[in-house]
Amino acid sequence: MTMYATVDSPLGELLLVGEEAPGAAGVALVSLSVPGQKGGTVVQDGWVYAPEAFAGVAAQLREYFEGRRTRFDLVYAQGRGTEFQRRVWDALEAVPYGETVSYGQIAARVGASGAGVRAVGTAIGRNPLLVVRPCHRVIGADGALRGYAGGLERKERLLGLEGALAGR
Repeated sequence: MTMYATVDSPLGELLLVGEEAPGAAGVALVSLSVPGQKGGTVVQDGWVYAPEAFAGVAAQLREYFEGRRTRFDLVYAQGRGTEFQRRVWDALEAVPYGETVSYGQIAARVGASGAGVRAVGTAIGRNPLLVVRPCHRVIGADGALRGYAGGLERKERLLGLEGALAGR
C-alpha cells in the first residue's frame, strides 16, 4: 500500500510518499518532493493519506530545518533505481552535513571517469529523496551551484542552513 503525507517546511509543502515498512514501525520512504520539483512525485489515485505513518519522518525534518539534526535516520524503500543510481545515491549519503563535493568527486567515488560525470549528474538529478538524501551538497568543480531538481534557490537555502556557503 502506498501512503503519503505533506509537511510544511521552509522550502514549501513537502510531499512524503512511502510504503509500509516490513517488520518495522512506520513507513519506508519512497519519495520526498518539493513543490514544482522537476520530475517530482504527484499523488496518485489509490494512495492513502496517512500523516500518522510519517510522524517520525516529519519530526526529523523539523529538527533538520531548525538546525538541530545533521543526519537522518530513516528507512528507505529498497530496490528503487538502477544499480548505478543506487551507487551514486549511496555516495550522496556519505557527504557530511555542512560540506560540499563536486560531481567529479562523486564520479570518482563510484568508479565513473571521464564521460561518467554526466551519468553521475543524471543519477543525482533522479534522486527521489530530496533533502534527506543530500544531493544539494553536490556542486560544480568551480564551486558554482548547479542543477537541483528542486531549484537552485532551494539548493542555496539548504546549503546556507548547513553553513556550507560560509566563505564563498
